[in-house]
Parts: sequence; structure tokens; C-alpha cells
Amino acid sequence: MFLFCIPSGSLTVKLLFVQGPSTTIRLLLLILISVALMTVDHRTSYINTLRSGLAVVVYPLQYAVNLPADFMGWASQTFVTRDTLQKENEELRTQNRLLKAQLQKLTFIESENVHLRELLQSSKRAGERILIAELLAVDLDPYRKQVVINKGSTHDELYIGQPIVDAHGVMGKLTHVTPFSSTALLITDPNHAVPVQVNRNGLRAVAVGSGEGTVELLHLPNNADIQQGDLLVSSGLGCVYPAGYPVATVTEVTTNPSLPFAEIVAEPVARLQRSREVLLVWPALANLPPMENPCEVHKRRDEQ
Repeated sequence: MFLFCIPSGSLTVKLLFVQGPSTTIRLLLLILISVALMTVDHRTSYINTLRSGLAVVVYPLQYAVNLPADFMGWASQTFVTRDTLQKENEELRTQNRLLKAQLQKLTFIESENVHLRELLQSSKRAGERILIAELLAVDLDPYRKQVVINKGSTHDELYIGQPIVDAHGVMGKLTHVTPFSSTALLITDPNHAVPVQVNRNGLRAVAVGSGEGTVELLHLPNNADIQQGDLLVSSGLGCVYPAGYPVATVTEVTTNPSLPFAEIVAEPVARLQRSREVLLVWPALANLPPMENPCEVHKRRDEQ
């Protein structure tokens, strides 16, 4: 027991406190109370009501305890410095630029994949041996319509006069072949000519480049059965272009009784100014030697 003595004048007041139950008894009592509460909670729903009531009573205390932490968080977000905001804005702008650049790249890749699928569909339609090439350069001379591709004679067995097409139609033919690159003359060049025929009725003609992005049909009489909108396809004559490839669409037919021939202008169906990939075509000819024009093969066979 503990004895406390409090002096008060000549008297001493003695207060006596008797020690409570032992720790073991307290522990057993708490265990019994816990078991009883768990049993009641398991078998009845009274504890849920009591728990809800206690939660309502304790909520203000929980709110008061969390209030300092919530206030500090709100203050740190509200009173952030101007430099921090500027830095975050600059980082967001940088990320936005990077994402836009990646989006543009993905858009280009998607467009390129679509174009390659179109090229493959064109090759299936052709049935000849084909090879995909990419453009390396475009001649900027307004009077020369030429392009340079990344295929040559070393590994690809190209030959002078070999036709090139894209997914839509005839583009031109090779005029110069080097070991690792080649130069092609487009059908709109004034020095280029391709035998064609009208797809509607089979009328044959020669399409010559005008040098201005179109082709012209020469030496057709005024009464020729040709009209605006007719599709011109390669006729296969001349041993250069395989037959059946789209070449151009007639856009203008002008007849003058004082002139012997009609003036006919057609627009190429190939995307000469936009294509980045082209198809190199080997005309379907059995046992064609590498790097050799099929016309020469035909001549030798005829001589034999």
C-alpha cells in the first residue's frame, strides 16, 4: 500500500489506497469479455448497432485528429511557388511536343504501311516478277522529269528500259543503271513515250509526256472514238511495259476541222509527285537473263 502524508497545521491527514486486482486477473477478465463480445457479434446483430453508434460518436474525434494533416496538404498545394508552376508547365509543354512528334511519326508509318499494302496488291494483279524500291532524289529541273531510286545492278539485276509502276499505274522506265542506284524517266517527260490503248474499245495510240504533268496522245484523227474520262492502259507493244497497266485518264479532247489530228490530253493515274515507293517490274518472259531488256531477248529468239 501507499501512504501519503499531507501536513495541515499540527494535523497529518493520512490517505490510504488499497492496490487493485492483479494483472493476471485483469487479463483473464478482458479475455472473457472479448470472447463474450465475439459470440454476441457472431450470433446476433446488436453489436453492429453498437458499432455504428460508436462510429458516429468517434467520427468528430477522427476528423479533428486528421484535420492538421489535411490542412498541411491543402496549404502545400495552394501556396506552391510560382517557379514550381512554371517548371511544371514547361515540362508539360515539352512532353506535349514529344507526343505530337511521335503521333506524326505514327501517322506517317500508318500511311506508309497502307501504301505498301497497295503496292503488294498491285504486284498480285500484275503476276510478273516485282521488286519494291524507294526514291532517293527527284530532279528539280522543270524540263526534266526524272527520279533516282535505291536499287541498282549489283544485287537487284536491273536493266535499262525496265518499267517502274506504283500502286495506281505506270510511272516510267529506267534510263541509267549503276551498281547501287538507278535513274528513271517519268511518263510526263517530253522524251518519254508509251504505247497505250483505250480500255473501253481497244483503240491504240502513243502517249507522250508534255513536260507539264500530263501526257498527250499523238496522231489520232478527229473522228477517233475517244472521249473525256476514258482510261488508257499499256498495250504491251514496244517490249517495255507489260500489257494492262493503267497509264492515264483522258481529261481533254479538242477537235479542229482545219487540223488533221485531234488534241488529246490525259492525266497520269500514278501519283508521280507523291509516291515514295515504286515497283520495278520484270515482264513475264520465261528464262529471262538478268540485267537484260526483254526486247533483246525477243529479237534473239526470233533470229534463232
